[in-house]
Amino acid sequence: MKKRVKKIIGWGLFTLLVMAVSSIFVADHLLPPASGRPSTALPLAEADTALDRELVPLLARHPGQTGAILLPDGIDAYAARAISARQAGRSLDLQYYIWHDDLTGRMLANEAWEAAERGVRVRILLDDVGIGNMDATLLAMDSHENIELRVYNPFRNRTGVLRLLEMVQRAWGVNHRMHNKAWIGDGRVAVVGGRNIGVEYFSAAEEFNFHDLDIVLFGPAVAQASTIFDDFWNSEAAIPIAALNRKRPSTIREVLAQIHEEAESEEARKFLDAMDVSPSVRRYFSRELTPIWTEGVRVLSDPPIKWRGDDRENWLVDHLMDQITGAERAALLISPYFVPGVDGARGLVDLAGRGVNVSVVTNSLAANDVVAVHGGYARYRRELLEAGVHLFETRSRAESQAASSVFGSSGASLHTKAVLIDGSRGFVGSFNLDPRSANLNTEMGVLFDDPALGPDHALPVQQIGPRLRILRLKGPSNAYLTKEALEAELPALTDAFLDLLSCLPRKPDILHCHFADAAELGLAARARFGIPVMYTPHSLASDKLDCVQDDCRDRLRRE
Repeated sequence: MKKRVKKIIGWGLFTLLVMAVSSIFVADHLLPPASGRPSTALPLAEADTALDRELVPLLARHPGQTGAILLPDGIDAYAARAISARQAGRSLDLQYYIWHDDLTGRMLANEAWEAAERGVRVRILLDDVGIGNMDATLLAMDSHENIELRVYNPFRNRTGVLRLLEMVQRAWGVNHRMHNKAWIGDGRVAVVGGRNIGVEYFSAAEEFNFHDLDIVLFGPAVAQASTIFDDFWNSEAAIPIAALNRKRPSTIREVLAQIHEEAESEEARKFLDAMDVSPSVRRYFSRELTPIWTEGVRVLSDPPIKWRGDDRENWLVDHLMDQITGAERAALLISPYFVPGVDGARGLVDLAGRGVNVSVVTNSLAANDVVAVHGGYARYRRELLEAGVHLFETRSRAESQAASSVFGSSGASLHTKAVLIDGSRGFVGSFNLDPRSANLNTEMGVLFDDPALGPDHALPVQQIGPRLRILRLKGPSNAYLTKEALEAELPALTDAFLDLLSCLPRKPDILHCHFADAAELGLAARARFGIPVMYTPHSLASDKLDCVQDDCRDRLRRE
């Protein structure tokens, strides 16, 4: 009996090994055939749609320039997508790694459906790994005559054991995923950045929310985003969902009813009410938003079939590394999953050795939602720290009381992927500083080279500051210290804090010390940069600048 069991196990393992090894040679041939008809972005018009009529006059006043607005706030990020869908009259092109079947996922699906009802052509491209068991929802969306939905690098088998076997058989091929994130309305406006679609990306989750960053573009750079979408849409890796699965008409109708019902639910209304009172949304409707106009932005992406060939000329990682290694004064890197690898670590060490101020903000082990990634990062910490690279880690999600969710207090985790070089050049997008983004996933983002974007680009740290273990920076106008800063050794912390402050192209006008015990750090910053110091016991969200603590007043008088 034992021999028989061993024989069965042996043959099973042998079969799995053969399947795994064969995937290296036949994985590409196991991809379902691309059967969708080619299509491209629709031509622009002067005044056919609400977005045309809103943006054409604005663009005429800034010829050759692209308008850019950073979106660090989750509710504002949702609003940018929803409003552009409501204003669209020609096309919506949506490309995402993850689209959750949750409140905001269904609300945005409803926005796309309503746009299609108005005659808007809607193309949606989603990565197969990031959609879970959403085939019924996707097929329901695809059932509209103006909506077409395709899936990137999908499994032939949609569920069950056969899907697991296919995962083994195609182990090499399915490891390559589309991590791109873009929302393009009428070819006029594009939202590009680090957010997927789901409640945790839009400050609507009850347990924890991701702190992330997008950038809204309108102008010539939007055409670059549209070209990228077309390349992926027409690639052999993009398969129509209708070619992969079928559902009964009754199931389709039930799913559509659920989507429309949830869009009218009390929870949806509560979220939309929060969106309506957002200062940014109000400024948009009152035409008071002030974008940064620049010629120095480019939307870049990896090629759709990244895993073939050795030609890395168009890979995003090389464009990004050229920016980082070209730093002369300061490099601020923000990545939730930070695994620099041998070459990346050596590059950062070399930068620090040349006197460049190198700072990295990433998740701690307790805050990381992918524990294995932290193990890859931890092995490089000593080398980087000894070389003078400054590392800043977020605290755990359980400890991080964000208090920013629409539905109550929640924990927080860093999800921003951004780079700021010398205060004027940088990147916002989907690229994590790890080997998967560099070599396996397709990634997308915005490279900019304009000093006007530099100060605002410090906003990712501003927004996640209350959840960081060390500090909070707020652009060129304010900076904050938190009590958690004092958990580190004060001399080393003071040096690191001053170095990170120096990343800003303009120094803060006022330094707010949240606790009296942070006086040493505040006074050190004043001595180095001449920054006035103010103390307040109020929350970091407070705008009060009064020095209300007697011991703070006394200390300032003595100094």
